Amino acid sequence: MAQALAVETHGLTKRYRTGVLAVNDLDLRVRAGEVYGFLGPNGAGKTTTLRLLSGLLHPTSGTAMVAGASPGSPASLARMGAMVETPAFYPYLSGRDNLRVVARYAGVPKSRIEPVLKLVDLTDRARHKFKTYSTGMKQRLGVAAALLKGPDLLILDEPTSGLDPQGTMEMRALIKELKQGGRTVLLSSHLLNEVELTCDRVGVIAKGKLVAEGTVDELRARSGGRTLRIRATPLEQAQRSLESLLPEQVRVIDGSLILNVDHAQAASINRRLVSEGIDVSELRVDEQSLEDVFLQLTETPTLPSPATGGGEQR
Repeated sequence: MAQALAVETHGLTKRYRTGVLAVNDLDLRVRAGEVYGFLGPNGAGKTTTLRLLSGLLHPTSGTAMVAGASPGSPASLARMGAMVETPAFYPYLSGRDNLRVVARYAGVPKSRIEPVLKLVDLTDRARHKFKTYSTGMKQRLGVAAALLKGPDLLILDEPTSGLDPQGTMEMRALIKELKQGGRTVLLSSHLLNEVELTCDRVGVIAKGKLVAEGTVDELRARSGGRTLRIRATPLEQAQRSLESLLPEQVRVIDGSLILNVDHAQAASINRRLVSEGIDVSELRVDEQSLEDVFLQLTETPTLPSPATGGGEQR
């Protein structure tokens, strides 16, 4: 039986009047109950996509279903909450009073306010003015506002942007808690570590187009994933032996043999070399970093700096 989808798009495209193609023929599938990471460099089209899914923008072409209905429709909005771009609240109102305003406009009972404040750990500071909040507290209040309706789907745009290490850890813990409560979370990020630690699956976007999708391990495997590194003496003999066994899969780098093979073959390769009188001093599996995978998939020469916020094509 096919798993239910919280978000599904087909050929979703957004081209602005300026000619900028921000989202290009995007096919996206977010499964119900998962944390899905939408990963890409700044300017890749992440925020534009989330604005399309939230009903804040209309697509040039293509279709989307969000929480079982068209983006921006009453049925979709009733089942989703979103924090897209920087949360905006009244600076001279308290966190609690800001949520009262949001609840009134959303038609949500005020009884929902205290539970969401507790969920995002803002109860103690709820009476203080928003302008006194740290960046992390502002982000958490934004999540609280998105949770007021008790949505099945939560869309978060760069939820750890601008946070210090403590704030980042708190946001990560909150996202995991939301998933345990049965919610689906779709979050965008350009921070590789956060995606790896938080998300069940990842979609990688570059220049408005989805270039890869899967778990982190699946993305590593698609990009070469793991290699086998061997130090052996004599090196030339070991190289000839392995090239006869694995043509075009053996490289010599810094005095080591690098093999693009499944790590399960390590034991048999070691036995072959030893049986031929070759001394093996090192044999290990090198796992490709998510950073390497990201660079390959997006063809980005350098990683985007975590300090640079926004930058999306609008």
